[in-house]
Amino acid sequence: MAAGALLVVTFAFTGATQAQSRAATLVPINTPQKQAAVAAPMQAAPVAQPLQAAQPVAKPGGDYRLESLGPGDMVRVSVFRNPDLTTEARISERGTIQFPLVGEIPVNGMTASQAGAKIAEKLRDGRFVVNPEVTVSVFQVNSRAVSVLGNVNKPGRYPLDASTAKLTDLIAVAGGIAPTGSDQVTIVTTRDGKTRSMDVDLPSMLRAGDLSKNLALEAGDTVFVHRAPMLYIYGEVQKGGAYRIEKDMTVMQALAMGGGLTPRGTERGIRVTRKADGRTIQREVKLTDPVEVDDVIHVRESLF
Repeated sequence: MAAGALLVVTFAFTGATQAQSRAATLVPINTPQKQAAVAAPMQAAPVAQPLQAAQPVAKPGGDYRLESLGPGDMVRVSVFRNPDLTTEARISERGTIQFPLVGEIPVNGMTASQAGAKIAEKLRDGRFVVNPEVTVSVFQVNSRAVSVLGNVNKPGRYPLDASTAKLTDLIAVAGGIAPTGSDQVTIVTTRDGKTRSMDVDLPSMLRAGDLSKNLALEAGDTVFVHRAPMLYIYGEVQKGGAYRIEKDMTVMQALAMGGGLTPRGTERGIRVTRKADGRTIQREVKLTDPVEVDDVIHVRESLF
C-alpha cells in the first residue's frame, strides 16, 4: 500500500502542475477521489497572446512640410536583407540621388518614407529585389537651415524640423540669448521673392501672450539678436565694467550692479559722460536720475 502511494504522488508531480501534485498527496489510496485525481486530464496552459505592434503616432496635420527632402541633404538608404545595397548619397541640385541598379531617382520634396517607397517600386519593377523593404533616413540636413546670428550663446546654421520651426524654438536651440544680447530680435525673411525685415521684442510678446510674431521660419531665413544697450562704470566702485541697461534703470541701480561704492567712494559729485546731438558732454547726476545708452559713469574718491 505504501509503495502504491509513492507511485501515485510521483505521477502527479511529473505529469501535472504543482497544485495538482499537492492535491494528489492529500487524497487517500483506493478512494474514488484518488482515482478521479489520477485520471483527470491536465489543464492546457493558457496560450500567450501575440504582442500587438506599436502603432505609429500621427503628427498633427500629417507630414510636417519642412521634413521633406531637398538638395544638399545627406541620406542613408537601406534595403532589408540586402546589405550590399546600403547607400549613402547627397541629394543633387536637381533633387535626385544615384542608387545601385536603378540609377537616378528624384526625391526632392518627398518625405523619407515616400522616398523609400519610390526606391522600392523601382527595385520591384526592375525585378532586382523581390518584395523590397527600403528605409531612407536623413543624417545631415543642409537644404532647410536658418542662420542664427548676433548675441546668442551658439550662433550658426540650424536645420529646420518639427521642433525648431518657430522663432523661439530656434533661439532655444542656439543656446538662448547671451548676457550681452538684447531683447530685440530682427528676422530677415524671403517670401515670394521679396525680402522683408521684422523686429520682435521677445519679452513684450511673451508678456502680452501675443504669439503672432513668433513666426514659422523657412529655409534661408536669418535671425539676428542685437547687442543689448550698455553702460559703463569706473572709479571708486567694487566692480567697474560694462553692464546691460534694464528698463527704467537709475544711476543708483547701475552702481548696485557694479557692487556699490568702495569705502573711499562718495555719492557726491558722480559724473556721467554722455553723447547728445553728436557731441560728448559731461554732467553731474543724482542717484535717482535715469541712465541712457552708452553712459559712462564715474564715481569720485571722497576727500574726507
